Amino acid sequence: MSTIATDNFDQWIRTEFRQINTDLEDIYYQQDDRSAVIGVGNTLKNQLVEQGEHHVEALLTEGDTHQPFDTAFNTLGNLGLFMAALRRHELTNPDNETESPFNRCSALCLRIAASLGVAPRFVSPHLSANNYAINGIQKAFTNLQDETVFHDYNLYSILYFKRAAEALMHIPALGVSASATALMLKETKYALEQVAYYNKTLYDQLDVQRFFYSVRPYFKSHRVGKINFRGANAGDFAGINQIDLLLGLCRGDDLFYGNILAEKMQYMRPEDQRDVQRTLRITPLLDKFVEAIEHYSDRPWFQENCRLFLEVCEAHGRTAIQHQNMLVDKFIKKPAKELDTRHLKQITASGPPLDELMGQLTHLRDLRIAAPRDDIETAHGPLERLRAALAIQTS
Repeated sequence: MSTIATDNFDQWIRTEFRQINTDLEDIYYQQDDRSAVIGVGNTLKNQLVEQGEHHVEALLTEGDTHQPFDTAFNTLGNLGLFMAALRRHELTNPDNETESPFNRCSALCLRIAASLGVAPRFVSPHLSANNYAINGIQKAFTNLQDETVFHDYNLYSILYFKRAAEALMHIPALGVSASATALMLKETKYALEQVAYYNKTLYDQLDVQRFFYSVRPYFKSHRVGKINFRGANAGDFAGINQIDLLLGLCRGDDLFYGNILAEKMQYMRPEDQRDVQRTLRITPLLDKFVEAIEHYSDRPWFQENCRLFLEVCEAHGRTAIQHQNMLVDKFIKKPAKELDTRHLKQITASGPPLDELMGQLTHLRDLRIAAPRDDIETAHGPLERLRAALAIQTS
């Protein structure tokens, strides 16, 4: 159901677009100051703008708001990749303008996004779970191997988070005492262990300098029309939040976590938005197990299923620790310390200064690991009650 204009634009994104960005990245990377991009590679930048705007005009002439969702979503992603590249190469910067200078592209993004109910820019699914491969190659900003490593291992983790969430979503209809609940908890634990495995692989294989200087900059915020939309985040899918909420480690009525959900909803595909909304209406498994302590803690089903539940919570916590203590620390925080202060602003995809972002990530990590903290409420106390109930029966 695609059209000539959408096919041509998609082909450009997969070929010349990637090559122009790769050539620019190679130029930047050879400089003493790898973050200095203004006024560098202008011939290539002009080529990027001219070719991209040619395709935008063709799309506007042809019209694409009546296409099926997947085709329109793919086109929106391609437009978003183009605008993100313009931002990366400092051809636009939200700090220096009140609206995007690329108004025709902005208008098209806004039109498609309004019809789909999503943010008018590229989002994580465009480079992960909804990134269609042709001849074994998926879309990317560049041809750099480190970008491929980054996208591949992020995708593997996302797919296993989705698998864990799907297994957990079967349990509310079964009840925590069902024999099949043990099977679903084992499935969830396995999937989360795979997330940890691929996180560690990413940690080992991704080159810090190439990621920091040649991949990360494409994920900055930029304006679409007058509004500054944050960069894509690998967590912009429902699965990880479903796990948080179903386990009871995070709560929708917690102001901090509620703000996270409200902010990220437009960056998810509509079906993911509905999955989060549905999960918010389900009583967390933690509450169900705590409720069962008084009458059922000596029953075999409680001993088995509660033990598995605690193991799942620990597995989910390990992935949260990995994300901040390994990935964010190694690939963002440490290299940022070596950066010239002129380039520190807008270093994060979400927009806030790095110190502020680290504080938010620490808060979220401590919710997911149920850390004992006096200043915020976590699931530490209820989980300790479950551990005590198991210990009493096994002592």
